[in-house]
Amino acid sequence: MAGSSLGLFLLFSLFLGQCVVELEASHRVFQNLQTSEPTSESQPYRTGFHFQPPKNWMNDPNGPMVYKGIYHLFYQYNPKGAVWGNIVWAHSTSTDLINWIPHDAAIYPSQKSDIKGCWSGSTTMLPGGKPAILYTGIDPNDKQVQNLAVPKNLSDPYLTEWVKSPKNPLMAPTAINQINASSFRDPTTAWLGPDRIWRVIIGSKINYKGLAILYRSKNFVNWTASKQPLHSAEHTGMWECPDFYPVATEGVYGVDTSTKGSSIKHVLKVSLDDTKHEYYTIGTYDTATEKYVPDEGQVDSDSGLRYDYGKFYASKTFFDSVTLRRILWGWINESSSVEHDIKKGWSGVQAIPRKIWLDKSVKQLVQWPIAEIEKLRVNQVKFPSKFLKAGSIAEVKGVTASQADIEVSFKIAEFEKAEVLEPGWTNPQLLCSQKSASVKGALGPFGLLVLSSKSLEEYTAVYFRIFKDHEKYVVLMCSDQSRSSLDADNDKTTYGAFVNVDPLHEELSLRSLIDHSIVESFGGKGKACITARVYPTLAIDDDAHLYAFNYGTEKINITSLSAWSLKKAQIN
Repeated sequence: MAGSSLGLFLLFSLFLGQCVVELEASHRVFQNLQTSEPTSESQPYRTGFHFQPPKNWMNDPNGPMVYKGIYHLFYQYNPKGAVWGNIVWAHSTSTDLINWIPHDAAIYPSQKSDIKGCWSGSTTMLPGGKPAILYTGIDPNDKQVQNLAVPKNLSDPYLTEWVKSPKNPLMAPTAINQINASSFRDPTTAWLGPDRIWRVIIGSKINYKGLAILYRSKNFVNWTASKQPLHSAEHTGMWECPDFYPVATEGVYGVDTSTKGSSIKHVLKVSLDDTKHEYYTIGTYDTATEKYVPDEGQVDSDSGLRYDYGKFYASKTFFDSVTLRRILWGWINESSSVEHDIKKGWSGVQAIPRKIWLDKSVKQLVQWPIAEIEKLRVNQVKFPSKFLKAGSIAEVKGVTASQADIEVSFKIAEFEKAEVLEPGWTNPQLLCSQKSASVKGALGPFGLLVLSSKSLEEYTAVYFRIFKDHEKYVVLMCSDQSRSSLDADNDKTTYGAFVNVDPLHEELSLRSLIDHSIVESFGGKGKACITARVYPTLAIDDDAHLYAFNYGTEKINITSLSAWSLKKAQIN
C-alpha cells in the first residue's frame, strides 16, 4: 500500500477536490503480462489492420478516450491463454486510432474489491480534462462491485500507471436495493447534470427485466443509488455494457457526454447477455424526472435497432474532443471452435472504430469507418459504369483481395418484377437465411463475393435484395457465410438487416472492409452494418479473390466501384 505518501494524497485531492483519501498503487510489472508472438506458426486468420493483441484472449473494449492528443484503448484481456479468464485491463495507445503501441496492463486484480477480476467499465473526463475510470471488480465472494482508478501521473500522455481508491468498492449490490450480486456490472461514462451532480448507470436485471440502475455523486467517490432506474424493459434479461450518450439532431458531429439542450436526443444502448445481441433506442432524457423515454416507434427489445447485425458485442462509444466525433468501438468474437482458438493462440479482435451520428430522419444512427483507415489505402482499382447481366459475376482484379477496402454503388432501372414482400417476412436474418446468395430472385441477390476461391468453392456473399411492399420498395442486406469455408467446424450463420433507403430515388451503396477473417460491411452509406468472421481454407492470402455479382433475373447497373489494397497497420 503506497497511500500514505504525500504525493498520492495530493494526487487524489487534485482529482476530486472534495474527498481527500489515500490510494493504492495499481501498477507493477508481471512477467506473465508481457506479450509475445502467437504459438501457432501458420496464422492465415490474423488481421492486417483490425486491433488485436499478439496473442491470447480479448473481449470488451473498455474506457476509450483521447488525452493530450493520444488515443487510449483499454480492453478485457486474459494474459494467460486464448480463452476467457484471469481478466485484466490491457492498454494500448495511438495517435491515429489505426496504429497502436502496447503498454503494461493498466488495471489488474490487487484489491479485495477486484481480486477475482477487473471487468468492464468506462472513462469519464473530470473538470480540467482529468480522466477517471469506473470499472466492475469481482470480490472474494464473487460479488460484482464498482471501483475507481485514476492516473498516477497526469503529465504522462501515455498514462502508463493507474492508482485505485482505497474507498473501493464505491457501489455494491445490497438487499435493500434488491440488486442481484451477479447482475451488477459495466458502469457507463458518467455525465454532469444541471445541478453539477455526476450520474452514471450500471447494467442489471430483476428477474427477466433489464435495468439501467442510476447512481449520483457530488465528488465521484460517494455514490447513492436512485430510487428508480434510468430505464428498464421487460423480457430483455441482463443488460450488459450499457452506453448512454447525447447526439445532435443536426449535423454529423459528436457532442460531449454531459451536453444537453433542445437540439439534443439521447441514445441508450444495451448488450443482451441472453442473446449476445445489442440494441439501441433513441429518445428523450428528462433531467427533472431522471427518466429516459424512447421515442415513439423505437423498439425496446432484441428485435430493435442494432449498431451491427453480425458479430459485434459489448460496444462502447467515446467523445473525441480533438475532432468532435463520437467514436464507436465493438468486440468481434470468433466463429471458430475453442479448440481452434487454443491452437492458433488467440481469440477476439476489435472492429474498426466507427464515427457515429444521428440520421436526418432522427429515427436511427449512421455509422462509418473513421477516415484514418483511408491512410492505409494503396493501388486503387476503379470500374467504369457497367451493367451486370442476370446471373453474371465480374472479378475485381489488381487488389489484395484478402486485405482490402471496396466501395460500390448500384442502381436499378426497372422495378416491375420485384418480388412481393410477404407479411410474415419481418425477421431480416431469417429471410436472408431462407433466401441465400444461391437463391435467385428478380432484383437480387446482387453485391460482392469476398474472400472467394477462384472456382467459387468458398466465398462470403454480401448482397442486396429488393422487395415490393404495397406502394414502396424494401431493401434487404445480407451477409451469407454458408459457403465461407470448407471447414465444417465453424459457425456459418447468415446475417441480415433491412436498410432504410429508397431505391427508387437513391443508389444502393455498399462498402466492405476485408481483413483475412473479417468482413465488415456498411450498407446504405452506413445505415445498416453487418460484421462476419470467416475462416476460408482455400481463399487465403494471395489465393483470395473478389467479385461483383448479380444472381437475379434482372440486370443491375454498377454506377461506381473503387477498390484498394490496404497496407498492414502497426498494431501492438
